[in-house]
Amino acid sequence: MKIGFDNDKYLSMQSEHIKERIGQFGDKLYLEFGGKLFDDYHASRVLPGFAPDSKLRMLLQLADQAEVVIVISAADIEKSKVRHDLGITYDVDVLRLIQEFQGKGLYVGSVVITQYSGQSGADQFKVKLEHMGIRVYRHYCIEGYPSNIPLIVSDEGYGKNDYIETSRPLVVITAPGPGSGKMATCLSQLYHENKRGIKAGYAKFETFPIWNLPLKHPVNLAYEAATADLNDVNMIDPFHLEAYGKTTVNYNRDVDIFPVLNAIFEGIYGSSPYKSPTDMGVNMAGFCICDDEVCCEASKQEIIRRYYQALNRLAKEDDNSDEVYKLKLLMNQAKITPEMRSVVGPCLKRAEELSCPAAALELDDGRIVTGKTSDLLGASAAVLLNAIKVLGDIPDDVHLIAPSAIEPIQVLKTGYLGSKNPRLHTDEVLIALSMSAATDETAKKALAQLPKLRGCQVHTSVMLSNVDIKTFKKLGVQLTSEPVYEHNKLYH
Repeated sequence: MKIGFDNDKYLSMQSEHIKERIGQFGDKLYLEFGGKLFDDYHASRVLPGFAPDSKLRMLLQLADQAEVVIVISAADIEKSKVRHDLGITYDVDVLRLIQEFQGKGLYVGSVVITQYSGQSGADQFKVKLEHMGIRVYRHYCIEGYPSNIPLIVSDEGYGKNDYIETSRPLVVITAPGPGSGKMATCLSQLYHENKRGIKAGYAKFETFPIWNLPLKHPVNLAYEAATADLNDVNMIDPFHLEAYGKTTVNYNRDVDIFPVLNAIFEGIYGSSPYKSPTDMGVNMAGFCICDDEVCCEASKQEIIRRYYQALNRLAKEDDNSDEVYKLKLLMNQAKITPEMRSVVGPCLKRAEELSCPAAALELDDGRIVTGKTSDLLGASAAVLLNAIKVLGDIPDDVHLIAPSAIEPIQVLKTGYLGSKNPRLHTDEVLIALSMSAATDETAKKALAQLPKLRGCQVHTSVMLSNVDIKTFKKLGVQLTSEPVYEHNKLYH
């Protein structure tokens, strides 16, 4: 894969810039982390060379100065909000995040339940965390938030919130997802710290949009595509332009909230340390792009993938027509079409020729491999086997898994487990292949090719089962599918 981003430079620049920001305020810095602190796969896709755990690795350079506070909204607990990329609820993700951070050597100080108004689910979660030895604080709903500044910056506003006990100069505020209340948590702490005579500041670490790239740069358009369901819009920061005469990019929510944020700073300190939303940020990613053309192409491909994902959700009767419309507009702005995804054409051509579901996979060197649905295998399983044959220089007519080995699995599925579909899914094929590899050198050679699929692209002519989707994700293969069911049924 071509590299467009200098990850080592990023780690060095970013940690130094955060240290400078800590020094700017004195005793303590509350750093709001937007997006994912680790497993940031969106960034790694649009900035090839960006490691998904870059932000975590950067923080580990500051591990002795940092502690993590995880924020979750009581409303999200109550409605069992799901993090769709992982398929788990936000409260479960809090437990996962704690375990991941601690396992990497970061200190997790506490969990804050925000927007609390007596929700029973939040109470139960608090008890559960406390039984695990985790400190839990509650922040309450404030009437008229965020416009009622006199109430917000008072003992009846932020003053009612629990004061979060922290012990290190850098406090990283993160959350399972957007809308959890990270910024409000930071500002509440500034209020409490000021009352205690502690000098504390606030900054925001948001990778996207990248403030020093043009507004319509494909990397920034890809961010809009990723947040199309949230109605985020990139825009020129008018406050920065007025204060410094320089054009920078931010997004609508931060621009809209800045006058309120400024007033809150003034209510706490008497004056604001920032003249614009861009001033609040500490992101150095824009300085670390080493090949703009590579990042532009990667971002355009990301927009197309997001478009297909939205079409799939619409086909599954998820009412997201506004999201699809917005993604179409973004594609027009970026001057791209779905056909610019190299696997789409070969996949649809193969499906039309054979009158059955098909798949096409692009290897790292640009070669396209196809697969079709048969009596034994689904199209996604077939394309996987065909791809590792090509990678291993194994003749196409060689059976990696003997048909006689597949038949018992089909009997198990349909005869004993009640499945209607006798064909093997991708996970079942890989298990069967690994069993063959124990006694067959060719199968063993094929199995060893699987890591080479990471970063490859695949397109299927029909929507896949969750099992196949998850398998491609685990392999690191970037999947899109036509918004079509394989079978015309009322219930899928």
